[in-house]
Amino acid sequence: MKRRILFLTTCIVITSAWLLACQQPTPPIINPPSPPATPIWLGLTGDTADVQGTTQAGTVLMGGSTDVDNAMRWMLERAGGGDVVIIRASGSTGYNDYLFSLGAKVNSVETYRINSRDLANNPEIERRVRNAEMLFIAGGDQADYVNFWRNTRLHEAINYLANVKKIPIGGTSAGCAILGRLYFSALQGTIRSEEALANPFDARIAIGRNDFLNMPFLTNTLTDTHYDNPERIGRHLTFMARTVKDTALGTPVRGIGVEERTAVAIAADGKATVFGSGTAYFLWQNGVESMPEECVAGKPLVWNRSNQAVRSYLIPGSAQGNGSFDLTNWSGVQSGGKAGFYAVVGGMVRAQ
Repeated sequence: MKRRILFLTTCIVITSAWLLACQQPTPPIINPPSPPATPIWLGLTGDTADVQGTTQAGTVLMGGSTDVDNAMRWMLERAGGGDVVIIRASGSTGYNDYLFSLGAKVNSVETYRINSRDLANNPEIERRVRNAEMLFIAGGDQADYVNFWRNTRLHEAINYLANVKKIPIGGTSAGCAILGRLYFSALQGTIRSEEALANPFDARIAIGRNDFLNMPFLTNTLTDTHYDNPERIGRHLTFMARTVKDTALGTPVRGIGVEERTAVAIAADGKATVFGSGTAYFLWQNGVESMPEECVAGKPLVWNRSNQAVRSYLIPGSAQGNGSFDLTNWSGVQSGGKAGFYAVVGGMVRAQ
């Protein structure tokens, strides 16, 4: 009887050990999966096939707020029925259906959110941007665009589109602010006109020079937007004065300021037309000898030159496009606007 009990006990022990050995333990989770990344492709309206159209070059500088429909159509008509790409660092797909519904035939409109340098260096993003027949840079914060996009594959792709493929390219608000060869980067935050005029060496006045986008006809040109909300002529003149003070460009420093609900459309021949309900400001240093009289840290800006420091030509927009300004040399055909001068005395702007 004892032997039988011992035998049964031994069998039970051996069987239990065998069952334990056959079990497959759940492996430990050493590196749990990361949460889904922020989506970079925000959707497409239209046909997913890649269509290559015959494009016409052009640049649109839009001042922000409500988009200007006819300026958008102006770009879409130059896209040759191809594919439109929207790039941004924040926001969503608002442009997809809007642009596709404006009546100018294009194959598709798609949007990418590119909010890191890794994404801006992604080869697939670069490929999709290079394949575009129209590119539009949405609003946001231009400091993000400078931080995320400058000196990346995306940066190179945009310049390829502008100067080799020669497609229509536009931007609104922050997207417009980075299109000039000179640009206010906002890397230290934004600044109001009265603050800039009071101290032209305020740390927030961060001007990029010839190290980002290379749009045709915008050499030595600094763009600014939301010109009427708030008033920005003062800070724009200060940005120009700082550039004159800090550099020796050899040619006059220039600026294009665009009010909200307004757009400057620059055709392939360098002639600019103004769409919308506001005004575009074309500003240029009145000769390389027109230097600021006083542009130093902690003191109000003085850039007077007998009240003629900066030449100006102001063109009001219209629904169908108004005026003409020759950006090939800034001294050719000008029509539909009003010529004048700007000066700054003791941190106060004077116009005549």
